[in-house]
Amino acid sequence: MKNINKWMQKRLDSNVRESLPLLTYPGLQITGKDVRDIVTSGEEQYRSIKVLAEQFSMLASVLVMDLSVEAEAFGAVISFAKDEAPTVIGKLIGSVNEIAELNVPEVGTGRTAEYLKCAELAAAHIKDRPVFAGMIGPLSLAGRLTDISEMMMMTLSDPQSAQLLLEKCTSFLTDYARRFKGTGAQGIIIAEPAAGLLSPDMCDSFSSHYVREIVEKVQDENFLVILHNCGNTEELVESMLSTGAKALHFGNAVDMTRILPQVPEGILVMGNIDPAGVLKNGNPETVKNAVLKLLEETKEYNNFILSSGCEIPHGTPLENITAFFNALEEFNDR
Repeated sequence: MKNINKWMQKRLDSNVRESLPLLTYPGLQITGKDVRDIVTSGEEQYRSIKVLAEQFSMLASVLVMDLSVEAEAFGAVISFAKDEAPTVIGKLIGSVNEIAELNVPEVGTGRTAEYLKCAELAAAHIKDRPVFAGMIGPLSLAGRLTDISEMMMMTLSDPQSAQLLLEKCTSFLTDYARRFKGTGAQGIIIAEPAAGLLSPDMCDSFSSHYVREIVEKVQDENFLVILHNCGNTEELVESMLSTGAKALHFGNAVDMTRILPQVPEGILVMGNIDPAGVLKNGNPETVKNAVLKLLEETKEYNNFILSSGCEIPHGTPLENITAFFNALEEFNDR
């Protein structure tokens, strides 16, 4: 499966609903490992991905959406826990004067090497579906190197410094995406939640402009870019489309019936079952009802792919995930 455009077109031409949940952490319940294991070991993360691919029928296998690994490569301090995703502690950049001195790290620094290893293993051994890597977006990375509130203020008070930082983040992320492409992965999910805090014009200037630079460098017939934003993006769809990404992924903060009419038929749209409130904290019945409701509301859109609104958390009951897929099958059997 080399031509990802053909994979996309098959989805667009089909009346059968399909799914691509952001599903990696729940594999830990099968492998017996913890979160710290799979965010620090490419081999352990691959094992989690592989067991899920063997158990569930989904359009692609995805790497963990870890929004700390790129900041760590720049030098940020990271906190690890057995049961929670890693987080950035404090801030690496304390003043705008430090932005000019910030060095762009080599890809492979820190845990980026482990994520590349995971992508290579998954692409080599999961042959029945594409493997999609994941990375943070430029604005969201900049917000983790400074402080998200300070980064938002910088876009207004000192846009030149904000742009310099974004250029450095984009340079690293472009190289990282290229390296993922070189592993044999067939796409990448760029998570840019910080853009949801901006107005459409500001989103254009301080997020979409830089995401577009990455997209233009890596997306082709063999490599798909999926842009994810789990924020309130109803007014940002046009800006997200301007990046050139051929697929958009939305969080549960939005109503998909207000998103889909804004997206051209040739762009895949993914979302948006609540990963915490429904998938983790619900039960099989509430999961089934949520999935059937969303599928019914979106049935006229062939470019819609059922997904979770964001990364499905560690500790999500496997019976709830099974209910997610069973509800999809029930809908298609109608």
